[in-house]
Amino acid sequence: MTLSLKHSYRYILFLILLNSLLFVTGYLLRSILCLTISLSEIITLSTPFSIISIITLVIFFRGQTREPDSQTLHTLVSISLKFLLDMIMALVWFIVAKKTSLTSVFIFFVIYLTLTLFSIFVILKTLNNRPL
Repeated sequence: MTLSLKHSYRYILFLILLNSLLFVTGYLLRSILCLTISLSEIITLSTPFSIISIITLVIFFRGQTREPDSQTLHTLVSISLKFLLDMIMALVWFIVAKKTSLTSVFIFFVIYLTLTLFSIFVILKTLNNRPL
């Protein structure tokens, strides 16, 4: 098993833990503060965003085992694909599903920002630790 594949498994496990933290936080906010946060909305949003993050990381880590020109291309493709898939997810959530209440918008952006920052930090950490 290559070093890059081991890294991707570790980060995917961390992504699962991050999703668990999102579920627990949503449940606690709902029960302690009596907010009208729907746990089904959290699960419905975090699942596709997690799949998008996994696809992004798999493409990125696959590129890390290639030659330097291909590494750059894989990095750009993974980030661009994440951006496009996130935009499609926003289109589906807000226009098709008509989730435009303040709570739904807040949940969307919290989950989006959390999982996007996770992906960016993983990519930056990997690129920072890579020998030149």
